[in-house]
Formats: sequence, structure tokens, C-alpha cells
Amino acid sequence: MKLFKASISRRKRRELIQIAIITVFAVLFAVVFLTPIVLTITNSFMSQTEINANYGAIFAKTEKGGKIFISEKVNLKFIPDMISFSQYITVLLKSPAYLIKFWNSVILVLPILIFQLAVAVFASYGFMRAKGKLKEIIFFTYIILMLMPYQVTLVPNYLVSTWFHLIDTRWSIWLPGIASPFAVYLLTKFMRRIPTSFIEAAQIDGAGEWQIFSKICFPLCKSCLYSVAILVFIDYWNMVEQPLILLSDTEMHPLSVFLSQVNTNETGLAFALATIYMVPGLLVFLYGEDYLVEGIMYQGGVKG
Repeated sequence: MKLFKASISRRKRRELIQIAIITVFAVLFAVVFLTPIVLTITNSFMSQTEINANYGAIFAKTEKGGKIFISEKVNLKFIPDMISFSQYITVLLKSPAYLIKFWNSVILVLPILIFQLAVAVFASYGFMRAKGKLKEIIFFTYIILMLMPYQVTLVPNYLVSTWFHLIDTRWSIWLPGIASPFAVYLLTKFMRRIPTSFIEAAQIDGAGEWQIFSKICFPLCKSCLYSVAILVFIDYWNMVEQPLILLSDTEMHPLSVFLSQVNTNETGLAFALATIYMVPGLLVFLYGEDYLVEGIMYQGGVKG
């Protein structure tokens, strides 16, 4: 009896040690990932003078415009010496150009999000219901395209957009985004895990394809659809290469392009703009966090 109690106590002690180690690693990873976000938010309330004093060495350049070697320590500050709202006043009130870039991001991303999901829902249902080798070949092609990074298909997209005279129009961004295979792949994998007994029961009751889709498949895929929507939104909200290559007019560029081209005199504005730019992504994630987790959890099956 004593040996049994001793083995149980050792097992509990081992489990507690494992939990403690996992907790320490989780806290360390959380600190590493959250530090840049916290720095961005707090530094957005610093004046440009204070930012230059703390981070000037990072953005300093030689007379010819090249980068210099940082020989002094950079002072990472989480708390400003004096809180200043001048950056936000400039962004929100004095210079509408930054807000225009923000709305450019919204105008570019929302159509891609809506229509890519619409195409994915119907295409996924077709891949689930269709039979034959042709369907497998097309779906395999989708997988190959999804495995390719966007940089690989950027040149073909540019050539096709030039051929259709879409360069310097938002259609050159919208059309490749709407046709992206990412959402189609995830939704197809999810729909294929819907039990066939559900569909067979509906067919016995006299349901047609549209009723099977709208009454069975689509409701069961809502959690997956939310999770895919979050991933698609974040992906295209942060796009940089597409606007740079396909839109030569800087007035049409999204805010993500400006944030990737910060110069020395706009560091403070970049912090404020980055904070504003994070808000939609954070709201989308916080609103759809449960859907995202649920969609990932049930990739291996359908919730009962």
C-alpha cells in the first residue's frame, strides 16, 4: 500500500514538474511575441525627439544613403518620458493621406475576402460531391498552386494583368486574390469529413443539391468558414509585394506598403500608424477566436 501511494505521489510530482516547465516556456514565448506589439503601442505615444534619442542609431544612414554600423546600444523604452498624442493628431487630423492609405487597405482586402470565400464554398461543395479522375486532377492542381508562394506566381500575374490591361487598377489585386486556392483547399478538406449518412438521409427525404448544400453542408462548415476568413483577412491585410508590383500609382497603395518603407523622419508616425493598423486584425481575431479554434479542432471531423 505504501509503495502504491509512493508511486502515485511520484507521478503527481512528475506531472507538476512537467506543467511548470511547459508554463515557463509558454510565458517566455508569450513575452517574446508580445514585446514588439507592446513596444509599438507605447512608443506611438512618444514624441519624435524622444524616438530619435532612443532609436536614432537604427535609422541613421551615411551621406550616400547607406546603412551605418550601430556602435552604440539602442535604448528600448516601454514607458515614454512624456506622453504625446502628436503622432495620432497628425495621422487622424492633419494629414488625410495616411487615412486614405488605410481605406485603400480596406478597399483592397474586403472584396478579396468576400468573393474568395464565396468561390471557395461552392467550389468545395463541388469537389466533395463530384466523382471521377478529372476532379482529383483539378484538386491536385489546386494543392500545387497553394504550395507555391505568391512571389512565384507574381510574374505570371503581372503578365496576365498586362495582357488584360489591368495594371494600375485594383482588379490586378482583386482577381488573383479571389482565385486563390487556399480557402478552397481548407473548406474541401473539411466538407469531405461530413458523414455521408447526413447527405444520404437528406436525399431519401427528397432534398436536391441546393438543399443539401444550404441545409447541411454550409451550416456544418460555419466554424471552418470563420477560421478561413480570419486567416485570409490577416494574409491580405499585410500584403506588400502585390501593390508594389501591380500598382505604380502610390495613391492607391495600402498602408502596409507605407509601413514597409519607413524613413528616418517618419518613425514616430510609423509607430502610430502601425498601432492603428493592428486594430482591425486584433478585432477580427478576438471576435473570431472561438471560431478559429473550433475550426482547427474539427479539421479531423465534424462536431456532433
